[in-house]
Amino acid sequence: MTITKINQEEVITKLTRIEPSFAEILALHGPPPLWKRKEGFPTLIRIILEQQVSLASAKAAFDRLVISSGTVTPTRFLEFTDDELKAIGFSRQKTAYGRHLSRSIIGGSVELENLDHLTDDEIRQTLTQVKGIGIWTANIYLLMAMQRADIWPKGDIALAAAYKQIKNLDKRPTNDEMVIISNQWKPYRSVAARLLWHSYLSAGK
Repeated sequence: MTITKINQEEVITKLTRIEPSFAEILALHGPPPLWKRKEGFPTLIRIILEQQVSLASAKAAFDRLVISSGTVTPTRFLEFTDDELKAIGFSRQKTAYGRHLSRSIIGGSVELENLDHLTDDEIRQTLTQVKGIGIWTANIYLLMAMQRADIWPKGDIALAAAYKQIKNLDKRPTNDEMVIISNQWKPYRSVAARLLWHSYLSAGK
């Protein structure tokens, strides 16, 4: 199942019955955006940039890449030198990850346009064969680009921080604890994640 603006509203109603704190998020901040991103190579590169850095710095680097590239494609990415990518905002490690992804797509081992018919687990398996794309990156792609309904991006610090805040906890839950907590929101964990991100981002304004 994919999530649209219409069925997200229906799902939120169901989730607030399970988790009353979600209703408080809605009351304070309104419904969360879908944060829909286009499927494809540029989005995966942007998610790689977002690994372990702020969204703002990742967006700034991605915007510079778009300006420098014209069109962000695997072939164009490989044409950049390491120094050019460093100036754009890529670390040495993320430069390598981008090159691995580019070559995987050009070589045909990863066909992003053919993922739609696969299950969530099959998509994770396909994406994580590329060095630099771990479970978190694959899950963010599933959630934001493919709009799959039941994705929980384990390891996302913002989600744990938001849950700590809305539940008035003394400490932030661990990644494994958040997975256990999120199980109560199946099969709509993607929408639960959007609600928590919405709370985290709105509280930081």
